[in-house]
Amino acid sequence: MGKEDRTHLNVVVIGHVDSGKSTTTGHLIYQCGGIDKRTIEKFEKEAAELGKGSFKYAWVLDKLKAERERGITIDIALWKFETPRYYVTVIVPQEHDHWYFQ
Repeated sequence: MGKEDRTHLNVVVIGHVDSGKSTTTGHLIYQCGGIDKRTIEKFEKEAAELGKGSFKYAWVLDKLKAERERGITIDIALWKFETPRYYVTVIVPQEHDHWYFQ
């Protein structure tokens, strides 16, 4: 399958506050080859230094210092990657439920 034959796949991840949206999505991105192992290992080390070792996959999407320190998604998270069959765009909205459905 050539690049021009790939399907575009858009994914928006929603869920309750602190339900693990960023962590699950970051792990999915890693498992699909959207980010390399070395970067995940770097995030794991940095997260452990802040006492948040389990947040390594969330840090794929949570880039802001405040997000990483507080363990919440403050800004919308967007990630794009390719697989042999798909162009994938993943969006994770902000963490706080009062921002949804207003």
